[in-house]
Amino acid sequence: MTRGGDSVFETIYSQLVLGAAILVVSFAFVKGDEPERMGAAAYAMVFLAVTMIKDGTSLNFPRWGVMGMEIVLLTVFMGIAWHSRRAWPVWAASFQALIVTCHILIAANLRPPQNAVATVINMSNYGLLIALAVGTFWAWQERRVAAMGSGKAGPPRL
Repeated sequence: MTRGGDSVFETIYSQLVLGAAILVVSFAFVKGDEPERMGAAAYAMVFLAVTMIKDGTSLNFPRWGVMGMEIVLLTVFMGIAWHSRRAWPVWAASFQALIVTCHILIAANLRPPQNAVATVINMSNYGLLIALAVGTFWAWQERRVAAMGSGKAGPPRL
């Protein structure tokens, strides 16, 4: 897959982000409950959609397609937070709101520094993945404890 003649995953950083995203999304699908699976599916679909958008512009110009997809993901996480009793969707929505805010700053032509925008977007993506991973872990542990309390599970394996 190319973008403007360059490979999208050409740097080690982009490959690490892809690897982290695959690990967390897979973990959420395997061990998570419905909110975690919905969040992981939405993140994976937006990640793929944003990767496929070819606009060839720099960070100085609004990327309307990417901004639209990021707003959709923010709406999904807000909906999950609204209907779930868990804390991780609130954190995920907060990190996603930072990403959307960066896109809005660029669209409003406020000219934020490119390095600052890239840093906020990248760190927010990591924060979102961490929130999803921690939420999945706690949902998995709560399910295990409930199964052990009801006598359906054997002793824990070491």
